[in-house]
Amino acid sequence: MAWIYLIIAGVFEVVWATGLKYSHGFMKLLPSLITLGGMIVSFYLLSLATKSLPIGTAYAIWTGIGALGAVLMGIILFNEPVNILRIVFLCLILVGILGLKFTSV
Repeated sequence: MAWIYLIIAGVFEVVWATGLKYSHGFMKLLPSLITLGGMIVSFYLLSLATKSLPIGTAYAIWTGIGALGAVLMGIILFNEPVNILRIVFLCLILVGILGLKFTSV
C-alpha cells in the first residue's frame, strides 16, 4: 500500500506544482486553493508512505515523479521548450525512479 500512497503523492505534487503557475504568486483564489490542497494531500500521502518505505527512497521517488510531471505539464500546458536533451534527461529521471523502486525492500 505504501507504494500506492507514494505514487498518488507524486501525482498530487504535480498538481500543486502546476497550480503554482496558475495561481500567479497566490494572487488567484481558486488556483491557490487547489495548490494548497494538492500540497496537503501530497505531503500527507508521502508521510503515510514513509511509515514503511525508507525515507531516502520515498523522497527521491516523490520528487522524481513531481519533477517529471511538472516538466511534462510545462510542455503540454505552458508551451515550454521540447528538445532532445530535455527528453534524455527526463528519461534519466524515470530510470532513477524505476531503479530506486526495483532495488528497494
